[in-house]
Amino acid sequence: MTHPGAEGLDDLLARVHREEWARVVATLARRFGDLDVAEDAAAEAFAVAVERWRADGVPPNPGAWLTTTAANKALDRVRRESRRAAKQRQAHMLTDQLAGPPEPTGAVADERLRLLFTCAHPALAMEARVALTLRMVGGLTVGEIAHAFLVPEPTIAQRITRAKAKIRAAGIPWRVPAAADLPARVDGVLTVLYLVFNEGYLASGPGSEPVRADLTGEAIRLIRLVRELLDDDAEATGLLALMLLTEARRTARVSAGGELVTLDQQDRGAWDRELIAEGHALVRERLASGLPPGRYQVLAAINAVHTDAADARDVDWSQVVALYDQLTRLDPSPVVALNRAIAVGALDGPHVAIAQVDALAARLDGYHAFHATRADLLRRLGRSPEARAAYDRAIGLARNSAESAYLTRRRDELGPAQ
Repeated sequence: MTHPGAEGLDDLLARVHREEWARVVATLARRFGDLDVAEDAAAEAFAVAVERWRADGVPPNPGAWLTTTAANKALDRVRRESRRAAKQRQAHMLTDQLAGPPEPTGAVADERLRLLFTCAHPALAMEARVALTLRMVGGLTVGEIAHAFLVPEPTIAQRITRAKAKIRAAGIPWRVPAAADLPARVDGVLTVLYLVFNEGYLASGPGSEPVRADLTGEAIRLIRLVRELLDDDAEATGLLALMLLTEARRTARVSAGGELVTLDQQDRGAWDRELIAEGHALVRERLASGLPPGRYQVLAAINAVHTDAADARDVDWSQVVALYDQLTRLDPSPVVALNRAIAVGALDGPHVAIAQVDALAARLDGYHAFHATRADLLRRLGRSPEARAAYDRAIGLARNSAESAYLTRRRDELGPAQ
């Protein structure tokens, strides 16, 4: 047992929670066949750890300790709810199962990846699959997931609850997906991993670090496994390339003072050249295939253009706009339209882009990036009072500390309100 100080223990508990939550939930979900049991037992185990580890010290293998404690909590729950003989027999069987050897892993060997594919069952609506797996595998809170979806927290809570109920009612088995099952579930899995990565790259949780390398790293690890499982699937390859090219810029994204550094202001010498080289190679691989690209492949190509430029002034904005035109045909969402407008502003000027951005107001009024983009364009046009109001709205909606600091500074640079 080790006995870190109070502050050190808090940091360790936070790290262990990030690293072990999905693994504990995945193990219990497979063994007990019930997500509610798995999630509740995992939460109880972490609560016990907070108390026990402060008094007794941290065990040599925190993950194993949490898994064992959570399994015992789950078994206690099953026994409490087992009033009839049949339920008692189930509890005894579970005891034997916990003590016995692990079941065959099948097509997916990693516990967390297996849980991810299970949650991505095609019997669930896509929105439910994504919300459920972000909670179970990504370990994100309901609030963080709601922010990723741009919807109210109660909506996400309902989706997760209904997804669990559907799994129980439909008798969806918590089994290892067969190889033949994987392609039908890949779209949901890729969506989840993309959102997990984005949450890590611009964290929205209260008290979170501005950038969560644990989430971006886990998303990259899992997408590598997905790509291997699916024999270099085109969109899995595109998503891996996108993540690598984005992750390469991570250390340059936040200043020493904790403020967001925008892409055009980042120190490109601090970018990870190995990740960029790997990402570019994957983009070229997909281009060489001659097949029409999917959404993630186009996004990766856009990032390849940005990371190919030695200086921000060298970015080929005409190519970026052309790629966004292609992306719009695949994904005609308002967020894509907003990002295209940003590229148009860099190519043709803010007076052209502002009209395109304003046209999105009805659909993106609750999205901080919409108001941040609008504020920047209005500032460049010299419309300071309007820019200040837009910055105020963006700051009010932003949930990332580094982004809030950046927006606040930009607003204050406009001078006092008239």
